[in-house]
Amino acid sequence: MAPVFSHGDLRLYLLSLLDEGPRHGYDIMQALADRTGGTYTPSAGTIYPRLSKLEEEGLVTKRVDGRKTVYEITAAGRAEVAARVGDLEGIQADLADSVRLIADEVRGNVREAMKSLRADLAAAARADRETPPSPEPAPDDSRSQAREQLRRADVLVAEFRAQIRADLRTHVARGGEVAASLVDDLAAALDAAAREVTRQLRKR
Repeated sequence: MAPVFSHGDLRLYLLSLLDEGPRHGYDIMQALADRTGGTYTPSAGTIYPRLSKLEEEGLVTKRVDGRKTVYEITAAGRAEVAARVGDLEGIQADLADSVRLIADEVRGNVREAMKSLRADLAAAARADRETPPSPEPAPDDSRSQAREQLRRADVLVAEFRAQIRADLRTHVARGGEVAASLVDDLAAALDAAAREVTRQLRKR
């Protein structure tokens, strides 16, 4: 899940971003996404009302620069940021924890999916070994059985692909980050599964 700012935390975080320099609205939203590792992507409906409130409080000002509205922190806003350095550090620490938890969760989901795939492959291999061969099957029967097992394998691979794609796309759509290490783990697991399939085929 995306990190959730506690009451007042987003307000202070917005001030801290503007304390670094003037920004327009989209730049602020992008900065929030970048600083949270992509785990929190606020909407315009979340950011602009808070910026308007900060302006009402005299903590920020705004000016029109072409087609953009640029927000800038005031002296009063800087004073509040300086007075709440400890609170800001706590917010940063909470966000960092959220990013780590999300990355761990996604990696865990991939490992479980890989474990399930390996279990399915092993079960299929056991079932194949335990099924007594038909006495002198006709050539057409052997081909029919091979086609049936191929169909089963296609279904397994398609279901796995669809599940992983759905999980990853849902995670990203919710503002989550997909770490390179996660994709590396997925590639390694798929490579291992492919090698096991090849090994089983060569035994026959």
